[in-house]
Amino acid sequence: MLTSANQQQLCSQFALLLSYPDATVRQTAADCAAQLLSLQSTAAEPMERFAAFLQEQEPARLEELFTATFDLQPVCHPYVGYLLCGESQQRTLFLIKLQQLYKKYGFEPGSELPDHLATLLRFVGTVADRECGQEIVRDGLLPALCKLGEGLAAGEPFAELISALQNFLTETVAAGSEPLVANGKRS
Repeated sequence: MLTSANQQQLCSQFALLLSYPDATVRQTAADCAAQLLSLQSTAAEPMERFAAFLQEQEPARLEELFTATFDLQPVCHPYVGYLLCGESQQRTLFLIKLQQLYKKYGFEPGSELPDHLATLLRFVGTVADRECGQEIVRDGLLPALCKLGEGLAAGEPFAELISALQNFLTETVAAGSEPLVANGKRS
């Protein structure tokens, strides 16, 4: 069963996997796959494939693939506002609203733009206001991931990561209609 602690940890792991690869990326992917498998999530299978792919790659190759996928393909930029609105006034308003939301909840977005997938995942994983998190997933992350997934060619390694994240977030939204279990008690 998906608990609030599971959701927070998995959002954090996905955020790390959607950031520029570092020395922990292989272990993070393996841990994420194991946790998804233990939850019997539909996200486990694509995450296992992504984790297996990472194990076979040299660090420099992972960095090259990440950059080629997310920085050099305009249809795959990891910015929710860009994916949903393009470079427009709507994206600017979206960025402003996110900054206001982060400030309201005392969330520090870090050095990335507020609409970066990793930043939004970290926020969703930490925000106590469940309805707020669910709204961001439903109205922002899932539609953006759908567009991002369309931009990735079948067989691209990061397509597995995006598929796993979509499955996980879809399950999170479905679980949102039921109370999460935190520390053995309904919340």
